[in-house]
Amino acid sequence: MITCRNLKFAYPGESFALEIADLNIGEGEKVALIGVSGCGKTTLFNLISGILIPEKGDLNVFGAVPSSLSIKERQQFRIRTIGMVPQNFELLDYLTIRENIELPFRITSVLLDDSGAGARCEELAERSGITAQLGKFPHELSQGERQRAAICRALISSPALILADEPTGNLDPGNQEKLVSLLLEEADRLGSTLLMITHERELVPRFERCIDVLELRKEAGR
Repeated sequence: MITCRNLKFAYPGESFALEIADLNIGEGEKVALIGVSGCGKTTLFNLISGILIPEKGDLNVFGAVPSSLSIKERQQFRIRTIGMVPQNFELLDYLTIRENIELPFRITSVLLDDSGAGARCEELAERSGITAQLGKFPHELSQGERQRAAICRALISSPALILADEPTGNLDPGNQEKLVSLLLEEADRLGSTLLMITHERELVPRFERCIDVLELRKEAGR
């Protein structure tokens, strides 16, 4: 469902370059991405989601080729197909937590705004332990609570692909386990592909496969 062939991306004016000779991730796989800081894990996520476009090579994501799509088409593809949990949460300060979680249904006609969104929001909030925070604003929550809200927002549209960039980084070990369980359970229930960047090595055995991005780069000769 995700294939990369001879992929290359470099940031303008920087020496860093991400090169991947060959990568295949199957439908419904649960994959942990590891690697030292700065090796290109988040860059790879941004390429898969179409936020960044490779300089060369082939990248196919669920039948779409991001480099062949317009900016608007890539945005629509992300909203329709991908649930993203960014490192910095990206919650909107002027919206309540409930409104932030339901945001994918509010910003576009790509998703149908039906009565199920509210129930889905409450279900995810309860399972992640933030039901009491739904009426509050992001600045009123702890860092860990904001992280859990970002995970609920990524899951609310039942995406085919879940990209989680260090979603447990601000949580204690107990809550790390709960949130990883939530991600894995939802991926199983939906038949979704899950890619999670993590530095928590003790979480890796819970995934079907582990990919070291630095090793991918070495295979490509970098």
